[in-house]
Amino acid sequence: MRDLWIAPAVPRPVSLPPPAPAGTARRPGRRWPVRLLVTVLLAQMAFAMVTTAVNQTPTIDEPVYVGAAAEYVHEHRLRHNPEHPPLGKLVIGAGVALADPRLAPGFAGDQGQLGRQLLYESGNDPWRLMLRARLPVIALTLSFALVVFAFARELAGPLAGSAALALYCFSPDVVAHGSLATLDVPTAGFVLTSAWLVWRARRRPRLYVPLAGLSLGAALATKMSTLPAAPVLTALAAVSVWKASAGGRRLVRAVAAAGVVALTAITVVWITYLMVDPRLRWTPEQHVPVVHGLRGLLVRLLPFPEAYRDGMRVQFGLENRPWQGFLFGRRYDGSLWYYLPAALLVKTPLGTLALWVAGAAVVVAVRRLRPAAPYVLAVPLVLLAAAMQGARDFGTRYAVFLPLFLAVAAGCALMARRRWVSVGVAVLVAFTAVSSVRAYPYYLPYSNEAFGGPGRTREWLHDSNVDWGQDLGRLADRLHDRYPGERVWLVYKGSGVPSFYGIEAADPRRVPVEEVRGLLVVSDSAAAKASGRLAELIGGSRPVDDVGHSITVYRR
Repeated sequence: MRDLWIAPAVPRPVSLPPPAPAGTARRPGRRWPVRLLVTVLLAQMAFAMVTTAVNQTPTIDEPVYVGAAAEYVHEHRLRHNPEHPPLGKLVIGAGVALADPRLAPGFAGDQGQLGRQLLYESGNDPWRLMLRARLPVIALTLSFALVVFAFARELAGPLAGSAALALYCFSPDVVAHGSLATLDVPTAGFVLTSAWLVWRARRRPRLYVPLAGLSLGAALATKMSTLPAAPVLTALAAVSVWKASAGGRRLVRAVAAAGVVALTAITVVWITYLMVDPRLRWTPEQHVPVVHGLRGLLVRLLPFPEAYRDGMRVQFGLENRPWQGFLFGRRYDGSLWYYLPAALLVKTPLGTLALWVAGAAVVVAVRRLRPAAPYVLAVPLVLLAAAMQGARDFGTRYAVFLPLFLAVAAGCALMARRRWVSVGVAVLVAFTAVSSVRAYPYYLPYSNEAFGGPGRTREWLHDSNVDWGQDLGRLADRLHDRYPGERVWLVYKGSGVPSFYGIEAADPRRVPVEEVRGLLVVSDSAAAKASGRLAELIGGSRPVDDVGHSITVYRR
């Protein structure tokens, strides 16, 4: 098998920068401005994410992941949250372990109750615990910034790498979700890293093919939604080794490369489950639906542990539920195939949108970059197509891989040989940076200037696009500072416990409308889909305050 990876010397691919001539050295003076820019961009991103993480209360999904992570790390038990594999939660668990939380051994409730019990009922400090849980995700998000930079630099030079890095670091979606103890950005980063390593395998297959398999396995072991990317990346691995090889054994080497990526990825998934429980005991807390037809066959054929396959069954069960969506002010039942493209149009900075289009066009059109087009564009397109078929129209976080891959493509726009291109790219990057900085520290409800900015996002979108329960702490401070002693009626959509933060409020939907007097506080996600009594209450109230662009205070 060893000789499959020994290829004779071949010319270096034209899409990679050639080595410096013999006897010359790169001038260190040419590198320090780029290194300084990279340092500054990473520093500002770290500052934005850490300060955001410090001030936000738990979002809807975070307590579930944090509770499962604590269970994995301290009890080595596979029981809660099977719909997502363990790796991302093990990363979160590293931070949870640093907080040394008090636990209730053998907790028997559901996954939502597990998170609530850990954060609010065990004597732990939820502020401290959530910050520790978020820090490992922040560290991963920063490390993926270097992958974006390196990928674009290899394709089009250091200026392209710098432009791509800036778009990544100023992406409101990446900053928002990269500062939470959730799985979306880690998953996207692992997929991007795998694509970059597969691309590098065109030069050194023996090194980069196994590493690409490791990254793909990490993605599959974090979220099952990355499964559509697996055949694309294994096929690209075969293409890379084919290009790197010569002679009559090219086909054998290419097939072997695809097999190495697939087998390595499968191994990583198994190891992840074994890290939680070496005996792979599997006792699901929640009901696992029976899946029939083609989906059922697909699940049975997956070469993964039973817990993974049951997680897939749970995911398919969630897809069959009657969800409700909200887009451009309209509430609807079911899902819309164009929801994600429309939401991305609202949630992406205008400068970034322009550079995404320009960069993708250049990657396809410029001959030197064309070999990289499948590596940069095929994976996100396949993942986007799969996500658009989903039943849950809950936010652009389901497509957060696009800001990573398309940042790389956008940097390649500098390869267009026009005098005005460099200036245009610089202006659009600066426009993106200004738009992002203006949103600080409210990145979750960000929308671009064409849609009115973060203060008006609630008019177009809902859920994790705007209000994911992140501002309960800010609401407590606002009520204490501006409205002390007033009667509060609260409709809160989130996983936090209002009373823990000192909010004494009643649910206005449980009493006659005429009894609701004082302050009516409503999460914007609840207001977006309000009907019946809540719609009547909001219609008869006057908005007087806004908390974090995610909660509105009315007076009745």
